[in-house]
Amino acid sequence: MRIYLDDAGSAPVLTEVTEALLSVPPGNPSSPHSEGRAARAALDRARDAAATAIGATRLEVTFVSSGTEAVNLALFGTKGKLVTWAAEHQSVLAAARRLQVLGREVVIGRVDHEARVDLDAIAPGTGIVSVGLANNEVGTIQPVAQVIERAHDVGALVHVDACAGPRWIPLPSGADLMSLSGHKLGAGRGGLLFVREGLRIDPLLFGGPQEWGRRAGFEDVSAASALATALVVCGRERDSRHAAAERQGRVLREALVELGGTLTGGDARLPNFASCTFAGRKGEDMLLALDLEGLAASSGSACASGSLDPSHVLLAMGLGMEQALGSLRLTTGYATTDAEVSRAVEVLRAVLSRTKAHA
Repeated sequence: MRIYLDDAGSAPVLTEVTEALLSVPPGNPSSPHSEGRAARAALDRARDAAATAIGATRLEVTFVSSGTEAVNLALFGTKGKLVTWAAEHQSVLAAARRLQVLGREVVIGRVDHEARVDLDAIAPGTGIVSVGLANNEVGTIQPVAQVIERAHDVGALVHVDACAGPRWIPLPSGADLMSLSGHKLGAGRGGLLFVREGLRIDPLLFGGPQEWGRRAGFEDVSAASALATALVVCGRERDSRHAAAERQGRVLREALVELGGTLTGGDARLPNFASCTFAGRKGEDMLLALDLEGLAASSGSACASGSLDPSHVLLAMGLGMEQALGSLRLTTGYATTDAEVSRAVEVLRAVLSRTKAHA
């Protein structure tokens, strides 16, 4: 029996999503024939469901291909000085670097030892602030409400990267833009950008008038339906799932400490996270050993897991190179059982109790 503890990397597709996709009609929703009108009706239903789930209007919902596209549309579609932080997701930081190359002013603020953002980075003259709902590598929940208040006080827009966290904690109110990722929600595909009503952004793609003129091209009804269904499930089950995840995450964190790990992240973290560093070990060695024993884990963001570079998040938090290279992240999901967590602890003890040279 394999145990999947990489929900933060990608959440398994929800049963409700699989069932919903069976009824998605074929056809291009921009076409006037019967099949096209059926596809348009399905897309409209998905948009209405997604809007209700996130507390928005249908005009504020833009469906895109992924969370990364949603982030890029938010940042490239706005103007003015961008402020973000050194521990944000790669999609934010890479977009910020590209904007710098294009001549836009960018400020990369510092984070503390728990990956919490420094509010003092938000200063008068800022055009837009981009902050994560929670850190995708260590689970630290960010002070988003304070960021929004501070940014609006200086006249700046706020983009919240909510790709990590909405399965476990509520989405914030007051953001001007907010990005969501389907595969992090259990949809397996798709992305969404919330754009506050009345706010105009420039598109990344040019062509037809799809998605309120914000994203030209074919509108993927299946992806939109999957994402909307996942959002509805998350909204319905968030509170009850939070309690189970908190219990399971605590068991895993205690096991990691028992085995010599140093926990990373803040006390205010996503409940399903158990992340740490091990002195004298390499993350890829631990992952391979755990995988051979049937346990799927991560050493950080899946977007960088193919790289041997140390975690930029851990370095930004002030950890040394050796610590950053020895990271391990375990994250439970909606389908994780207590029995699987107990078995995972047994595997961790067996693997991490070996000599460092063999683990």
